[in-house]
Amino acid sequence: MLDIFYCDHYDFPLTPGHKFPLAKYRLLREELENDARFALQAAAPAEPAPVLKIHTPAYVNEFLTGTLPGSALRRIGLPWSPELVQRTLASVGATLRATESALACGFGGTLAGGTHHAFRNEGAGFCVFNDLAIAIECARENASIRRAAVIDLDVHQGDGTAAIFAGDPEVFTFSLHGARNFPFRKQRSALDIELPDRTGDDAYLAVLKTGLDRVWDFTPDLVLFQSGVDGLSTDRLGRLSLSPEGLRCRDQLVIGQAHAWGVPLVITLGGGYSDPIQNTVYAHANTFRTAANIFCH
Repeated sequence: MLDIFYCDHYDFPLTPGHKFPLAKYRLLREELENDARFALQAAAPAEPAPVLKIHTPAYVNEFLTGTLPGSALRRIGLPWSPELVQRTLASVGATLRATESALACGFGGTLAGGTHHAFRNEGAGFCVFNDLAIAIECARENASIRRAAVIDLDVHQGDGTAAIFAGDPEVFTFSLHGARNFPFRKQRSALDIELPDRTGDDAYLAVLKTGLDRVWDFTPDLVLFQSGVDGLSTDRLGRLSLSPEGLRCRDQLVIGQAHAWGVPLVITLGGGYSDPIQNTVYAHANTFRTAANIFCH
């Protein structure tokens, strides 16, 4: 069985009509919970200590106490509430647990996380704390790993992750994203591949294979896969033209190669804004089903 951690038991309020797809997290858990290959587990909120390994004390304190300036909250794009604090910490906790599972057993997953727009001293784009960076830093300190890689296949560049690890020779950040999509001021990852609008399956998969070769050449001890599904043609914010089958092939490439190389793999979520929302849910579910097909044989 594969360990999968979730945090949708910590709900938080949104204003009516808000574009953040909060329902997808619960719907995804419900989609997977009858699959006997998954051990679904509720994540507890992380303590501040691991968060402070990446984020500045002032930023962490202001978020936890609800004293962030209005401009900072607007960049994040979510209304502050005590419930949001608990949900954010639980999302970090889920990724930390998934990373522990991956290092122990080869695989761990979370039905949240992938909050790659969070920088050390600020959040953005629905991302408060960068769970990817926090998990890597904790693993390097506690689990005797030296090198880690992030495979970020969200349609939006992993700018926060890139900035956090800029100049760190032991972390390889790979971001495959839309050239003309948010964020409009890009950071420099170890490897960035930018795609034109309406890129389809064949072109996408061809450049992905090239990028993955660079990841394995780096010989990481741990890989975190940010598995955003906002590249779907039905996505309201994506601007690409990937099909569900194209995303399945993407997942097969990433997960299959990680398994073949024997590198511990953590899968987090990322963006997904399709209308109807069920397209997003199915695409996310298929990522974990692909992992089960590969790891549970």
